Amino acid sequence: MGVTPIAEGLFTAGERPRLIGGRRKDTGRVVFPIPSGAEAALYDPVELAEAGTLWSFTVQRFRPKSPPYAGADDDRTFRPFALGYVELPGQVIVESRIETDDIAALKVGMPMRLVLTPFQRAGEAEPAVTYAFQPA
Repeated sequence: MGVTPIAEGLFTAGERPRLIGGRRKDTGRVVFPIPSGAEAALYDPVELAEAGTLWSFTVQRFRPKSPPYAGADDDRTFRPFALGYVELPGQVIVESRIETDDIAALKVGMPMRLVLTPFQRAGEAEPAVTYAFQPA
């Protein structure tokens, strides 16, 4: 898979991708994504853990309104998907799409791992790459 990220500075690519967070220089607090603009100077980049636990989730059962949703699907081709929060131990809780073929099997507390996945944007020929988590 080619790696044209959906946004710059969100993750590293490769065999073991990692999200890029920011550690605040004066407090050590970790955030994701790393802030941009003037606030960026207050943070050092930090690679986040590649695995965590499912903290909470919900299922998106209808196609979100566009904008802000940018998917290339329509009401006929839309497939429900899970969205959740994954706790990366000792770092931060990350909001993410949850990639699974069995939404009913998702359980709060289950182990999750980071993956990179294509995201086809409306009107674009090539998919971008985004991050997601899936059951470990």
